[in-house]
Amino acid sequence: MKIINKVVIVLLLICFSPSNAQFVKKHGQLKVVGTQLVDANNEAVVLRGMSFGWHSMWPRFYNEGAVSWLKKDFKCTVVRAAMGVEAGESPYIKKPDFSKEKIEAVIKGAIKSDIYVIIDWHSHNINLEESKVFFNEMSKKYGKYPNIIYEVFNEPDYETWPEVKAYAEEVIKVIRANDSNNIILVGSPRWDQDVQLPAQDPIKGYDNLMYTMHFYAATHEKWLRDRTDEAIKSGLPIFVSESAGMEATGDGPLNYIAWQEYIDWMEANKISWITWSISDKDETCSILKKTAKSNGKWKKRDLKESGIKVRELLRRYNVEK
Repeated sequence: MKIINKVVIVLLLICFSPSNAQFVKKHGQLKVVGTQLVDANNEAVVLRGMSFGWHSMWPRFYNEGAVSWLKKDFKCTVVRAAMGVEAGESPYIKKPDFSKEKIEAVIKGAIKSDIYVIIDWHSHNINLEESKVFFNEMSKKYGKYPNIIYEVFNEPDYETWPEVKAYAEEVIKVIRANDSNNIILVGSPRWDQDVQLPAQDPIKGYDNLMYTMHFYAATHEKWLRDRTDEAIKSGLPIFVSESAGMEATGDGPLNYIAWQEYIDWMEANKISWITWSISDKDETCSILKKTAKSNGKWKKRDLKESGIKVRELLRRYNVEK
């Protein structure tokens, strides 16, 4: 009898351990209420996770095993599939079928792991027709899953807000024809830092829209948080879909103090956040070394300093309260 009891206890621990939590099953269909992301129970929810690097540069990490490991070991509740539109050896513009295969591997992995996934159109330029074709296909295939979040423009650089807004409205129209519910993320000029512009002139006529802010803590100081606070006060829902602790170049030393200040601010404001990136380039923001396997199962020796730190942060803050 004692042996049977021990077996039952072990099975219960496995089923209810955080690494095996059914996150999407618990939170379900997300929506925006005011400026807050909430779940199917109308309770505030904060998603925390990792962004893959450009698929066109680091395709080897775009697989189900890597997603599963990020959920199991990093405790990610969301991952971001960054589809390189123009850059790299195999961008969407040149190899659309290969690109979709890689992005869909992450999407399917996230659905299987029961976490959320951002389908990120990773470009700094407007490619309207190509974007409409891509998001029409993705929303038709995956719009029925509550796991899905669409990011229609990663980081506009020198485009004006009227240009970005007009582009986003066209793509949102395509998505909403197939998927009326899932969250859509919209970028803003100057690499998602000019959030005051959509705050002054937001997109209207659609529900469940959020606007992205990106920060790199060693470069972006308190002024960006202050600007974002003002945007939120004016009614703009914010989602931090890319961030990290080093300089905006993706390189240079980590500023642990500035990074923690941003983390504290996001947690206090219940803002979801994603860290950049799952890649093995010789730069600070690429969290993996060349020794890292393609399908996860990374040891501490496979992680760079930024990888060790973000793993620690995600495991700390993604513990279910």
